[in-house]
Amino acid sequence: MSQQRVLVTGGSGFIAGHCILQLLAQGYRVRATLRSLDKEAAVRATLRARGMLHEDNLHFVAADLLRDEGWASAATDIDFVLHIASPVQPGHVENEDDVIVPACEGTLRVLKAARDAGVRRVVLTSAFHAVSWGHPHTNRAFTELDWTRLNGPGVDAYGKSKTLAERAAWDFIEQEGGALQLVTMLPVAVMGPMVGKEISGANHIIQMMLEREMPALPDIYIPIVDVRDVARAHLLAAVSPNAAGERFLLSNGPALALKDIAATIKASLGSAASRVPTRTLPSFIIRIGARFSNRFQAFVHDLGYAKQTSNEKARRMLGWTPREPREAIIAAARSIVASGNAGQ
Repeated sequence: MSQQRVLVTGGSGFIAGHCILQLLAQGYRVRATLRSLDKEAAVRATLRARGMLHEDNLHFVAADLLRDEGWASAATDIDFVLHIASPVQPGHVENEDDVIVPACEGTLRVLKAARDAGVRRVVLTSAFHAVSWGHPHTNRAFTELDWTRLNGPGVDAYGKSKTLAERAAWDFIEQEGGALQLVTMLPVAVMGPMVGKEISGANHIIQMMLEREMPALPDIYIPIVDVRDVARAHLLAAVSPNAAGERFLLSNGPALALKDIAATIKASLGSAASRVPTRTLPSFIIRIGARFSNRFQAFVHDLGYAKQTSNEKARRMLGWTPREPREAIIAAARSIVASGNAGQ
């Protein structure tokens, strides 16, 4: 195993950083892509700060999701690819193509390069956004059999980008993939310890609470998964013989209300969480606000609604055991405070 080579796309990212740390700790040789090698020194420094092992086994290459250059050489002599890079812009965006085009085109570039280089398997980071958006409210748990309904209520550009990119990936494998295997990962809201000082994933929610940018809490429920568990699932999916051709939904328990997330932060961080709100915002205010502001529209459909998720398949087929949501919340909050991203 120690001689296996892995390509990780989006090497400066949140999930990618944790994947790189775990791969190196397990003895893999890692090649990671960056849009520009100007970032390499900073990325290495952030990984060192997180306790990176075997740094000599990590190499960076330049490759951009919107350009063909660099991908063929990046995929050469690689055993498997973790394709994690994709624009992350939940909520309203002025031009949806700014999110959708890089996600779809970039995914196809990576898959073509992997196929042409003889890579055995690609693990693609999709998202819960490709599963549960646009559906009527239901008490049943969402599973890997579900797909987001693009024209349904509450679907934003990010949800469209993840759904369309994953659909395009499966179509490519069926029609042009040759011997290349594909596995897709569907994490819910990803929280946990930061890599570097940049706030990523659902850690934005924690930061907004710590900064009191969210003076009151909407009646919103969020299913959470720890970034360290997401990374672990990617590694398991890359090497598990029975994972080829499968989707895996990654969640670690019932969706939590924002008020419960806030209470967890306040109970764990003491004075550092003094600005975290406790008051609940009446839903009618958000519904009114949505008539005048795009910022509120993404929330309206799911007010008071807790989506249920099943992680049974990942547990059964990958042997994956996630942490409790509370661990991800506390780790995220502590790392945000330690990084200086939460003003006192």
